[in-house]
Amino acid sequence: MATIRGAFLYPPSESLDEAGYWSWPGSTFDAEGRQREYMRQIRQMEKDLGLQIVIDDKPLDTADDVTAFINEVRQSGPDGLLLIPFKKGHWAHVVRIVDETRVPSVILAMLGVLLVDHINQLRTRSGVYLISALDDLQAVRSGLKMIHTARSMKDARLINIYGSETKEAQEPQLGTLVRTIPHARFVDAFRQQESTDAVRELAAAYRKGAREIVEPSGEDILEAARACLALKRIVHEERADAIMMDCLPGLQKPRKHPPPCMGFMTLRDEGIPIGCQSDLSAALTLMLVQRLFDRPGFQQNAAVNTEQNLYFGSHCTSPSRMNGPDAPAEPYCLRSHAEAGWGCVPRVLFPPDQEVTMALYLAGDKPQMLVYSGRIVRCPDIPPAGGCRTNLEMTINELDDVCQVKGMHQVIFYGHRVSELRRFCQLYNIDVVT
Repeated sequence: MATIRGAFLYPPSESLDEAGYWSWPGSTFDAEGRQREYMRQIRQMEKDLGLQIVIDDKPLDTADDVTAFINEVRQSGPDGLLLIPFKKGHWAHVVRIVDETRVPSVILAMLGVLLVDHINQLRTRSGVYLISALDDLQAVRSGLKMIHTARSMKDARLINIYGSETKEAQEPQLGTLVRTIPHARFVDAFRQQESTDAVRELAAAYRKGAREIVEPSGEDILEAARACLALKRIVHEERADAIMMDCLPGLQKPRKHPPPCMGFMTLRDEGIPIGCQSDLSAALTLMLVQRLFDRPGFQQNAAVNTEQNLYFGSHCTSPSRMNGPDAPAEPYCLRSHAEAGWGCVPRVLFPPDQEVTMALYLAGDKPQMLVYSGRIVRCPDIPPAGGCRTNLEMTINELDDVCQVKGMHQVIFYGHRVSELRRFCQLYNIDVVT
């Protein structure tokens, strides 16, 4: 659970009455009343997001108050700060707290508290999300969810089904534990998974949900359901928050297991991120998107339609519930795996004109996030198109020439969320690249 240490910063209203001069936000501003209203909403955020938010009733006023607050933060080590100044003259206290604690900070200053020079002091500062707006508690909620996401990534277990060794490592920036287990674990789990009632029910659900079944046989669909339950077994045994898998070698002759792509669709639909081809950057991005926006992503191979200046992405799996686990599924067809030529995989059909964001977290000594946005134009028919079974063409707002797009296995998800991603990256010192 993420812990947030918060504070309001302003002098008692009686002291301003005595002085006879209020400065911004002005003589009619009820600081104590506004604090009570904000706290009512903040307590609801605490409940909704599963946070612990500690805020004293008494606001910070003097330099000694601020010193005591800074010392407490240094000792307790919260995951983030929430600072709400109600007096222009107390802005220096806010800057001092940010400078001396170096803790990710969400700052809300309602319109009429700060001047533009104050705002520009921290607006682009790494480790800060500054909100200067009219009582925008929704933006505060978004900022607190970013802190919650960062903490959950630090606590998460990402299981990598790859190779023949068991080993563990920690991603240096996000802190996620990456535990690698042998690929044979999945092969064994699949072979041990019998065609139980649960398997047959899942296979029937795949058939019933499909708009069309092209190549796969009934046995192919049944094996896809067995593979899905084998993945779920590993999730349970490893207490996994997310998975990535080296999924292609087992499809080649001599075949070790069927394509796990239907299982990837099912797990993502249920809110469990699962990445293809043991791509760490893609898997971490899927995890971030799920935690920040409560929806899954489509990891895909990057290509371009040069004649129409459209991005073309495709892969042999995708979530169908692109708006989240409780939302209706997009239509899908059942196809064979495009490159292996056998098994059962989904071809999810995305709606034209759907607004999307495309992102990829790049781990390293100085982490980066590729961020793009656009709209889906179409899902090209197969044939005549080649490539993987689930595909799309989309515009990219940030590029005049889409051939300049960066990355591979970027994650596409519904909604225009560029601003939120940029703010998350600023809060956690991740460079944004377009």
